[in-house]
Amino acid sequence: MAEDKNIELWDVLDDRRQQTGRLHRRGDRLGIGEYHLTVHACIFNEKGEMLIQKRQPFKAGWSGMWDITVGGSALAGEDSRTAVMRELKEELGLSLDLTATRPHLSVQFPEGFDDVYLINLDVDPAALSLQYEEVEAVRYASEDEIFAMMDAGTFIPYQRHLISLYFDMRHRYGALL
Repeated sequence: MAEDKNIELWDVLDDRRQQTGRLHRRGDRLGIGEYHLTVHACIFNEKGEMLIQKRQPFKAGWSGMWDITVGGSALAGEDSRTAVMRELKEELGLSLDLTATRPHLSVQFPEGFDDVYLINLDVDPAALSLQYEEVEAVRYASEDEIFAMMDAGTFIPYQRHLISLYFDMRHRYGALL
């Protein structure tokens, strides 16, 4: 595949998250048994609210809807940590060193694996540098506010228990109390 600045390439993974040595072009259909890596980060302030972003009305996929802090696909050559740090920098202008941080959980979806990072950090939304192509606005919201937005059809319709899990796990790893 020829590399073009407008073409996004992903590493193709197998069902064990191992690189196959093949690349995939975003927008093309993955083959049977082929997967890719995505990442999400949820930033929580000291009040326990999540920083959420509103997607631009012209952005493909969930246009104009509110979403969790950041998310995106890992590019070819990126591991999970590198991808989430890049997404935070690109979408919010936020430079964080997460090289020693593990994702709190990984969710499997039909096309791949989604590593989720839960970050406790007071960030001033007004100080962020939003990526015009993707992010229209940011603000903090409680779990109940996010659920109300989901009910109103203004927040991406994640499974509610997954959002609750993010709020519940923000201070710990693992499934035990």
